[in-house]
Amino acid sequence: MKSIADISAQLQGYDPQALSADAVNEFLARLVEPVTQTESVGIFDALDRVLAQDLISPISVPAHDNSAMDGYALDGALLKSGGAIELDVVGTALAGKAWQGSVGPGECVKIMTGAIMPAGLDTVVPQEFAQAAGDHRIRIPPKLLQPGDNRRLKGEDLREGAPALKRGERLTPAACGLVASLGMPSVPVVRRLRVAYFSTGDEILSLGEPAREGAVYDSNRYTAIGLLKRLGCEVIDMGVVRDEPELLEAAFMQAARAADAIITSGGVSVGEADYTKAMMKKLGDVAFWKIAMRPGRPMAVGRIGPAILFGLPGNPVAVMVTFLAFVRPALLRMMGCEDAQPPLLQARSAEAIRKKAGRTEYQRGVVTRAADGSLRVRTTGNQGSGVLSSMVQANGLIVLHHAQGNVAVGDPVDVMMFEGVI
Repeated sequence: MKSIADISAQLQGYDPQALSADAVNEFLARLVEPVTQTESVGIFDALDRVLAQDLISPISVPAHDNSAMDGYALDGALLKSGGAIELDVVGTALAGKAWQGSVGPGECVKIMTGAIMPAGLDTVVPQEFAQAAGDHRIRIPPKLLQPGDNRRLKGEDLREGAPALKRGERLTPAACGLVASLGMPSVPVVRRLRVAYFSTGDEILSLGEPAREGAVYDSNRYTAIGLLKRLGCEVIDMGVVRDEPELLEAAFMQAARAADAIITSGGVSVGEADYTKAMMKKLGDVAFWKIAMRPGRPMAVGRIGPAILFGLPGNPVAVMVTFLAFVRPALLRMMGCEDAQPPLLQARSAEAIRKKAGRTEYQRGVVTRAADGSLRVRTTGNQGSGVLSSMVQANGLIVLHHAQGNVAVGDPVDVMMFEGVI
C-alpha cells in the first residue's frame, strides 16, 4: 500500500498548494484500489452493479439463422439471373419452432420474423415486395434483393464461448437484458462499496432543529448521500458531527472500521476554526490540497485506517463539483469499474465566458438544441459556490480546462452532463 508521500513523489510537478484537476485524478487513480469481494445477484438486483468477471456466453444468440422480416424465404442463388422470378409457396415457417418440410427448385416458404430459416434457404423477400402470381405463387421483381438479405446469422449477436460482457463493466438496463437473453438468472458482481458520510461544523443544523442566528441547515448531507446512492454505494449516514475533538475522533474511527471510504464536508479550508483538519492529521495519512479550480479548491485526501478519506469543502456547489470531478471517478475505480472518467459532451457556448488560464473552472450550464440541430450551452448566471439553486437549474457542468482562456460566443466547450448522476 503506497503512502501519500510515495504517490506524491511519483507525480511530476506535484504541488499541494496549486494542484491541477488532472493531477488530482492521477493521484487518486494511484491511491485507490478496487475491492476484491464479490457476490452473485439476480438480474433484477444487478442494475448499475460492476461485473466481477468476464461473462462467457453459454449459447449463441441467435441460436439459429432466422428471418429478420415477415416475408418469403428462398435460395439466394436464384437471384443471380438478374431477372424477375416466380416461386411456389410450399409452407409457412413460424417463430418458435422449426419448419419440418423440404424445399425443391422453384419453391419458397412463407416466413415470420424470428422464424428459423428452412434448410437450404438464405434470403428473405419482405412481404410487401412480393407480388401475387396465382394461388400459392409469388413473383419477385428484378434487382430487388441480394443473396443473404434479411437473414440474421446464428451467433451474429453473441457467439457461444465468447465474452458477452467484460469484467469491470457497469450493468446497464441493456446489459441486464443481454444477460437474460443468455438464459442466466444471476450474475457475478463486485460487492457494494461501503461509504460513510458526515457533515462537520457547529454552524450546521440537522433537519428538525430550530433555526438560530448564524446557522444553516445541512444540504450537503442530502446531496452527497443522493449522489452515493445513485452510484450504487451502500451508504453509512453519520449525520452532523460537531467541532469537538472527542466527537470527531469517535466519528472518524467508527467510519474507518465500517466503510471502504469516508466522505466529509467542511473543515478543510485554510484558517477554519475547527478541529477537523487536526483530527484527520492525527488519525491518518492525509494530504491537504489547494486545487487550481473553481469552485472547490480546498480538499483533503488520504487514508484513515483501511478507509480512503475524501474531505470536501463546505459550500454546497463545491461539494457537488468536487464529488463529480474527483470522488465519483475514484469510487468507481474502487468498485472495479474499468471506465471511471465521465465522458464530456461538446457544445457551442451561447455567451462569452471570462476565464483565467491556470485553473480548471466548472460552470453550471444548460445544454439545449439549436434550430440547426447543433448543441448550445449557456451558464445559469450567478456562479457563486453557495448558489445551490443553480445546480437544480443546470443539466451539466461546463468544463473550462486548466490551460483554457476566455470563451467567445460560438466557441466549442466541453460539458460534463448530469443525466443519471445528479
